[in-house]
Amino acid sequence: MHRFANPARFLRIARIATPLVAIPGLLLTIAGLYIGLFDSPPDYQQGDSVRIMYVHVPAAWLGSGGYLALAVSSAAVLVWRHPLAGVAARAIAPVGALFTAICLVSGSLWGKPTWGTYWVWDARLTSMLVLLFLYIGYLALSSAERDRPDAKGASILSLVGTINLPIIKYSVEWWNTLHQGPSITLTKSAIDGSMLLPLFLSLGGFSLLFAAIVLMRMRAALAGQRVAARRQRLAEAHA
Repeated sequence: MHRFANPARFLRIARIATPLVAIPGLLLTIAGLYIGLFDSPPDYQQGDSVRIMYVHVPAAWLGSGGYLALAVSSAAVLVWRHPLAGVAARAIAPVGALFTAICLVSGSLWGKPTWGTYWVWDARLTSMLVLLFLYIGYLALSSAERDRPDAKGASILSLVGTINLPIIKYSVEWWNTLHQGPSITLTKSAIDGSMLLPLFLSLGGFSLLFAAIVLMRMRAALAGQRVAARRQRLAEAHA
């Protein structure tokens, strides 16, 4: 793994990988959303409002998955001082925050016709809101510590915040909530196959787009570091 920590090597790989991830991600997302919005059947109880699922569910999974990736990157910063781990963490955080916000907004829009209100202090909704605040807290701390290479506050916060991930996952089982229980498990699915196809297409597409955005952000951050280092060398040479 450490051989990929060289920024120049990583940039060469990322330059090739970005379009290989972004283009299939875009195509899968378009296909999933098109089938989900125009071709899949309405739900027998929720009607056409169920189509919000094709955005809401992938966004929810990626909000939580993105935070787990953020925590792993932060652990690499603290334990191994991996050269690219900090860059990866700072690239992941705003993307994960965006998908978490999409999850909350789409969930509120779905809640209005289903529950009769845009928001309730339900365990699942509240824990997802906490996740968004954790992302924002990491971004704020990371920005404040940007000029302090030995700073660890943002990384520690992200690791502490992982306690919220099992709360998100099991909140519908631990408490009585309005939010429905898990519809898909390792052994069965409560969702009809005609709805599963666009859901999995959307999930795959969103996931690849998530990865592509993170790669682009990492490339931009490393390019910025190179420019800053070159300017510093030029300034020292002319001093």
